[in-house]
Amino acid sequence: MRVDLFDFHLPDENIALRPANPRDSAKMLIVRPGHQPVLADRSVRDLPDMLRPGDALVFNDTRVIPAQLEGRRVREGGAELPVSATLHMRVGPERWKAFARPGKRIKVGDRILFGHGCDACLLGTLNATVESKGEGGEITLLFDLAGPALDEAIMTVGHIPLPPYIADKRPEDERDRQDYQTIYAREEGAVAAPTAGLHFTPELFVALEAAGVERHFVTLHVGAGTFLPVKAEDTVEHKMHSEIGYVGPETADALNAVRARGGRIVSVGTTSLRLLESAAAEDGKIQPWSGATDIFITPGYPFKAVDMLMTNFHLPKSTLFMLVSAFSGLETMRSAYDHAISTGYRFYSYGDSSLLFRKPE
Repeated sequence: MRVDLFDFHLPDENIALRPANPRDSAKMLIVRPGHQPVLADRSVRDLPDMLRPGDALVFNDTRVIPAQLEGRRVREGGAELPVSATLHMRVGPERWKAFARPGKRIKVGDRILFGHGCDACLLGTLNATVESKGEGGEITLLFDLAGPALDEAIMTVGHIPLPPYIADKRPEDERDRQDYQTIYAREEGAVAAPTAGLHFTPELFVALEAAGVERHFVTLHVGAGTFLPVKAEDTVEHKMHSEIGYVGPETADALNAVRARGGRIVSVGTTSLRLLESAAAEDGKIQPWSGATDIFITPGYPFKAVDMLMTNFHLPKSTLFMLVSAFSGLETMRSAYDHAISTGYRFYSYGDSSLLFRKPE
């Protein structure tokens, strides 16, 4: 499909720079294709009223790490060069794939020193060698530290990699270390938050439990590729970056039981949805699953596992807007976004929410 079909104009004033406080006070747009009315304005606190006893919410329990590293390249006999690297996928105890700037000036074999002057790191630095280069500024970094020692160093010297549409307007601060993390985050490894989950509070969990709604967890470590624009003119030409995920056998069994008794599987976020669809067989049965997924969902995709999707509002021409258009229909989602923009919904990571019903087959 043509990528320009997924374009729309978003005024700057609709971009949220801070989350709602409290989190579950955010607005939530209900989108029901084939239903009248198609759109309804609600609040995240109303979520229990929109679900039925026996439904199951599926959350991504990944935890954001401070994966933005600032450093300098050093070469024997050469000038130092400031380098910014965003870690996006761990590929070994001492190796990470990263997006680096300025990518074109970095070569295989270069040494990059991160966190210089930080006493918490070995000899005041976190050092790495550029082991390989890919496309679009991607590099593989081989660190001098490995395992828990490397994790500790990254936690100490790294910064939360705020999305570009926030970072361009203000710097990261201490509030973001808490705001940009779900209350149930536990598996460290994400570069970006599964932002639909940012709306949940302990009080909302209590209300959902009282409503008979189950909670289940999967893990998908969101990568920096989620922020990359689609530069191709047609969706078939776009290459998705892989992300590492895991669906445990107990979770798979529980979700299959939900569906068998007539309950609905409600994905909290596009990351949970992409992982569940990666783990689902053709008949919709969810299998235990682990590994890397680069699933790219566009209109025409036959959904197998997910019945409803709770998600924030996404960028124009992004893979995520393509995904929600596949789920609820392109024209429906264009109308929903027009309504959201005109009525003051807040967009992107710290913005408001939507609850999407899957379009009728």
